[in-house]
Amino acid sequence: MNINGIINGFSKMNKEEKLKLVASFFDHPEKVLRELKSYWHRDPKKQTLFDEFSENTLSNFYFPFGIAPNFLINGKNYMVPMVIEESSVIAAASSSAKFWAERGGFHAEVISSEKLGQVHFLWKGDPDKLEKAMPELKHDLLAGTKGITSNMEGRGGGVLDIRLIRMTEQIDDYYQLRVSFETVDSMGANFINSVLEEFARLLKEFLVKSPRFQDEEKDCEIIMSILSNYTPDCLVRAYVECNVNDLQFNESEINQEKFVWKFQKAIEIAKVDEYRAATHNKGIFNGIDALALATGNDFRAIEAGAHTYACRNGKYQSLTDLTLENNIFHYELKVPLAMGTVGGLTSLHPMARFSLEMLGNPSARELMMIAASAGLANNFGAIKSLVTKGIQVGHMKMHLFNILNFYAASQDEKQKATEYFKNHKVSFKSVTDFINNYRSHVLGVKS
Repeated sequence: MNINGIINGFSKMNKEEKLKLVASFFDHPEKVLRELKSYWHRDPKKQTLFDEFSENTLSNFYFPFGIAPNFLINGKNYMVPMVIEESSVIAAASSSAKFWAERGGFHAEVISSEKLGQVHFLWKGDPDKLEKAMPELKHDLLAGTKGITSNMEGRGGGVLDIRLIRMTEQIDDYYQLRVSFETVDSMGANFINSVLEEFARLLKEFLVKSPRFQDEEKDCEIIMSILSNYTPDCLVRAYVECNVNDLQFNESEINQEKFVWKFQKAIEIAKVDEYRAATHNKGIFNGIDALALATGNDFRAIEAGAHTYACRNGKYQSLTDLTLENNIFHYELKVPLAMGTVGGLTSLHPMARFSLEMLGNPSARELMMIAASAGLANNFGAIKSLVTKGIQVGHMKMHLFNILNFYAASQDEKQKATEYFKNHKVSFKSVTDFINNYRSHVLGVKS
């Protein structure tokens, strides 16, 4: 692909013009056009809907939509929808869900559901004056945004608190209004940002009209008004527990005591070593992200907040904790999750709506608990594999079909390979050798 020079006016082109322009940079433009159009939805109205989710859209990018059954959470059974391309994630979630369903299931609670936003501004004035003016300023800010907040307040949400944060020691003249919100069942990003931008305007207006401030104190420079994806007070807890004697795995050659000891050491390592902690937490987000995608939630925002939370003690650490008391194995995840079940893609995307319906049309708080349970399930499954048979045995078994598809294997070849690799280790080389040998001896051809 060879592109020379700047492309001007691309966003103003219609879809067909964009397609033709992009295809023209390839050696086989007609083939590129056919390939891109082959992923269009057969219903033009739905395709238009998908096109309008983003900008400069050419086609759709498919990920598998799967189900992890047998999630027993707070006594209620769920089939958890998951959108993910990584092999073995749904299998691990399903295995863990079934294992724990037979041992009381997952227990979850929402500790708090506050979300945060900030108005960042520079102000050259007496900080004590501004602090003393906060009650009046709060009144004006809340009164001045009633037109934005009244509907949210009617649903039980709205602005919870407004604090003045002085950070002049870090940056000259730097302050912020740190605002906490309750957005009930919506993710609330647009609501929060709209309120914050109005707060910024009202702050400037307040400084001008208030007799507290001298002329040189009546102006401030608004840097930006924006929500924060770090939501340490939008927190959910999920845990599983059972007697140590109930930790029996058919495929494991180690006994319960050895398993628990190794599992405990794995968690300790993830607490002290950030290299391991990053991968440990990634296993949690295999489950959380897959559910977030399936329900139209912003997995990028969720990860940003949770990884920041993992650093709250001054070092990046595991998000899970293990306790062992009175022979009870108690494994717990505590994580901030700002999720929604109304508005945005949760309402517009047909598969997101389907996912939420499959979950029983949960509230945002219930969805937070389901997501935390899915994250804990995937993490438990990963640690269990790591301290027993190793991660690659199960992962590469699931990856087998990806390798076979790389070689465009027929259904017969896939069936034969599946049988063969029940008793042989899967690797790219071993599958390549199998395909070459099969095609050479059975079909008389070389791959």
